[in-house]
Amino acid sequence: MNNQIWIMTSAFDKLSLDDVIIKAQEAGVQGLDVCVFRRDGTRDDFVATHLDYENFGLDDAKKLLDKFNGARLQFSIGAFDNLIGGDSEQRVKNQNHLLRLIRMAHLLGGDANDVKVGTFVGYNHELGNQEYGFQKNLEEYARIFAPIIKYAEDLGVTVLYENCPMEGWRSPGYTGTFNNLPGVLAARKLMYELIPSKAHGEIYDPSHDVWQHVDPSEVIQHTDMVRLHRIHVKATRRGNNVHWGNMYPMQLVDKDLAKRAGVPICSNEWDRHNYEAMLPGFGGSDSMDWRAFVNTLKEQGFTGPFEIENEAALSKGTGNMGAIMQGFKATTLNLAPMLWELTEAGYQYNAGGFRELKQAASKDVPVVTMEVLS
Repeated sequence: MNNQIWIMTSAFDKLSLDDVIIKAQEAGVQGLDVCVFRRDGTRDDFVATHLDYENFGLDDAKKLLDKFNGARLQFSIGAFDNLIGGDSEQRVKNQNHLLRLIRMAHLLGGDANDVKVGTFVGYNHELGNQEYGFQKNLEEYARIFAPIIKYAEDLGVTVLYENCPMEGWRSPGYTGTFNNLPGVLAARKLMYELIPSKAHGEIYDPSHDVWQHVDPSEVIQHTDMVRLHRIHVKATRRGNNVHWGNMYPMQLVDKDLAKRAGVPICSNEWDRHNYEAMLPGFGGSDSMDWRAFVNTLKEQGFTGPFEIENEAALSKGTGNMGAIMQGFKATTLNLAPMLWELTEAGYQYNAGGFRELKQAASKDVPVVTMEVLS
């Protein structure tokens, strides 16, 4: 097994793409998951924009492929927002942005170069609060995404959903914390049944199942491996929420009342399930058996990249570039004996397996919008 290790560029939101490539080479990884969020988007956490999506054409695609070939790196692109719920104006903007990224991936060679497009689906709480709200969200997903996935399929591009429930995406005053449809395995299986196309699949991040008290190895055993294209490497140190239990999120109540009763309450939107974001091998033990997880992936035939998503409190959370790079390097070294062969220099990626990115698409295609697709 000679899986590559990549870096997700959200950890380098203040750096240019050229600077990020230098950091990737310093960390000893083989690829980048390039974040291309909307510059006018509403998210303010773990976002970055490392490509000019508004002026991207065929010449830009050729130059970008040459840049990555020169650096001997692979890459994908992505942006992660709510596409089926939230503010209606922002929802449409997010949908149209995903279409832009699909076009960009096509110009960059798409599936032929393994350039995928990462995204969230989001959740529509107006529908979700109704009876059968989950089913109604599935139907809304199918309505919105059927033309998007058909567009991607026609262009030779695969769209990938990440399984983060986005538990902090709403005010802690709301009871529930499920804010992204593919946040559980059942939803993903139902989604593929609704849209059978092979032009969509998933990025699996085990940390999101760990804090839900689900074993990621079991999830992989029940996953259709044809759909699994990427693994996000992010760890979770799980706590014990004795006051609120582990089935439901911590709730926000009157602060004075909680203080008098001696009951802990959340301090912010993301402080509701009592866990700490970590990187495996950096800053202590996390609540997951990484060797067992990687072995399960091997047994199931997974050959895709492992993408380090650095949201660790002790690394990216410090804002210190030295600590950020230490986190990436430590995680790479932690994964190395599980992924790479032992050589005289230790566990090393077999660089002879580098696959040069092919040339871009032969001709440009216009930008489309949801209005056009509909």
